[in-house]
Formats: sequence, structure tokens, C-alpha cells
Amino acid sequence: MSTWRDDPNAIPPWNERPKCHCGFRTWLQVWTDPLPQGKKGCRFFECPDIDDDFKACTFMQWIDTRPLGRVSLKEEQERRVRQQQIRLKGKEDELKRRRAELGQREAALKIQEEQFQAREAQFKREADEQKNQYKEPAQSSTTDERNKKGKFLRFTQ
Repeated sequence: MSTWRDDPNAIPPWNERPKCHCGFRTWLQVWTDPLPQGKKGCRFFECPDIDDDFKACTFMQWIDTRPLGRVSLKEEQERRVRQQQIRLKGKEDELKRRRAELGQREAALKIQEEQFQAREAQFKREADEQKNQYKEPAQSSTTDERNKKGKFLRFTQ
């Protein structure tokens, strides 16, 4: 696999960019001035100059030996194809990550649904048990009263 140093149009990752004299990672810039001649459109690293001590850092390091504008049509087409492939790969990775996340969420929802159904069944059992508890004492008390009446009737006869 080629690195950004092999590809004249690639952008180097942040951790591979050089540090300036201030100790900061440099920014990638594109030269826009017509001078020096032949450098317009060339990329270079420059100090972000984010120090609060108001000293101007002059660190600069060229990346390109020729401007990006002076590439052949074939090289430009290849560069665009590579960029589209990189974008597509990024979108595929994002889609894969989102699908995995969705799968985790679905699994969590399934567990919650199972827990909910188990709790619902438990509440139903408890409600049925409570109904049976209220019915059983009432039935037994009427049975006791009938027995008492029957005994009372036997003694009186």
C-alpha cells in the first residue's frame, strides 16, 4: 500500500506531520503566491503559530516539488478515482459501524422486551393468586357456616 509520501496528491495523517520549532504539529498549506516561480499550487507544512508569546515562527517545509496544477490528465483522473475510493471506503466503514451499533441496540431491546414479558407474566400470576386468595376464604367461610347450621339443626332435632 502506498503512503502519502509516494502519492503527490495525498494528505499526510496528523501524527506524521512534522513539528515546528515551537513544538506544534504543522499545518498543511498550499502556496498561492506567484513567487517563487513554479511554486504556486505546491503544498507545504507551516507552523500554526498558536503561541501566545507573539513571536512569529518561520518554520516551513515543502512537500511537493512541482505544483499540483501541473499534473497530467491521466494522473488527475487517477487521483480523483483514489479520492472516490477513499470516500467510498470511509462510507462503507461508517455503514459497518452503524450496522454493528444497530445490532447492539436491537439485542438490548430484545433483552428488555423479554424482561418486560417476564415481569408482565409475573404480575399476572400474582394478580391471579390474589384473586384466588380472596375467593378461597369466602368459599370456606360459607362452607363453615353451612356446617354450623347443619350441626345446630342436628342438635335441635
